[in-house]
Amino acid sequence: MKEERPKQTEDSKYIQQHLANERTFLAWIRTSIAIIGIAFLMINLHEKSTSNALSTAIVQLIGALAVVISLCTIVFSTISYVMKTKQINEQTFRPSRSLIWFLASLLLLITGLFGYYFFTLL
Repeated sequence: MKEERPKQTEDSKYIQQHLANERTFLAWIRTSIAIIGIAFLMINLHEKSTSNALSTAIVQLIGALAVVISLCTIVFSTISYVMKTKQINEQTFRPSRSLIWFLASLLLLITGLFGYYFFTLL
């Protein structure tokens, strides 16, 4: 009996590119989880300290913003992953510079807010 070889799929032609795309997607997901983790840690540490109403409101705002940024990161990275998969198979790949700039801006915003909050505590 002759063993039949599986048929080559469109995805299997570009295995390295698809694996790299998947690693990039997973890196964005890890970044998103880290942002949420830092926000929860910040809120938890703040609640254990004595503080005034204004600082509590600022911390809650930063925490809520971090969660929104994290959710945006998950949504946009998923969309980017799906689009890149299609582009790789069609050999029409274009880097998503606007998505990178948008997510980097959001991450800089939340980092700046974290920094501002912690430096005002000193």
